[in-house]
Amino acid sequence: MPDSQPRSVAPRAPAGESAGLAPLTAAGPSANGRARAAAFFDLDKTLMAGSSGIFFARAAYETGMISRGRLARDLWENLRFRLRGSTDSRADDVRKRVGEMIAGVRVRDLQRLWPRILAGVLPRLYPQMLARAYAHQDAGMPVYILTAASQEMADLLAHVLDFDGGLGSRSEIVDGRYTGRPAGPFNYSAGKVLSMRELAEREGIDLGASYSYSDSESDLPMLRAVGHPVVVNPDADLRRIALAEGWEIVHLDRLGRRLKVLAALGAGTALASLGRVVRERATAASSPSRPARGTLRSLPGRSRTRGVQAARSPARRGAPR
Repeated sequence: MPDSQPRSVAPRAPAGESAGLAPLTAAGPSANGRARAAAFFDLDKTLMAGSSGIFFARAAYETGMISRGRLARDLWENLRFRLRGSTDSRADDVRKRVGEMIAGVRVRDLQRLWPRILAGVLPRLYPQMLARAYAHQDAGMPVYILTAASQEMADLLAHVLDFDGGLGSRSEIVDGRYTGRPAGPFNYSAGKVLSMRELAEREGIDLGASYSYSDSESDLPMLRAVGHPVVVNPDADLRRIALAEGWEIVHLDRLGRRLKVLAALGAGTALASLGRVVRERATAASSPSRPARGTLRSLPGRSRTRGVQAARSPARRGAPR
């Protein structure tokens, strides 16, 4: 366990955009001289590429909990999330849909999905973010996953990654089964700050000396609740705010850039093909021995016929009838 008076850390490099995380170095104690700092990491698009929810959906489909159509819609939502970020309406919709999905399901049956889910999530984790989290721990800070995903997911990943804990959304359980109803505030947007403050009160954490990491404008409350916000793979709104505030910005997700490159290559290929067609038609139009495309193919045949008739006409005049 971390000692009671760890050192806080601060980035060496100035705030700004980068493709990696600035190294950490030891700094002075927290403002009150007693409470310790902590580091809070959002999960989706921050600790990992994409959304953890898609791997839950796949596991649910493989075990018959959801339909193929529902899985397809979840896959599409995951792509939109990676490219555009989260929105309040989509987050509420996901929470309601998951509640309906697990209503009446045994806790044990859901727990048996975890190996499938972890098999998808663990390869998607950013090594750079894990290195930053462990650097915080080495500097004496406890590290927590802070996510709108289930408390079970937060607990499991915190255990596997050797973090100090996880804060997620809780679902009501009665007689060993999920009811589909929430068992506390949704751990999203302002709800994350409630979880942070409860933990800070319980564990003696100074949020003003702490760090938080997230990708979405919806997590502004979480980022503003600490003294050292860091944005990772930010959506457009959060990037604009981070630049104005002078916060550290980190880009790790390559999907958007890859799609732009593919789109540019596709456009270039299309233009090249169009140019080739134009050149071919121009060459054909200027060549006397090759008719341009689009002209009547019967015209050359008619000209040849007339020529043959003209050559044969004298003989025909002298021929006996």
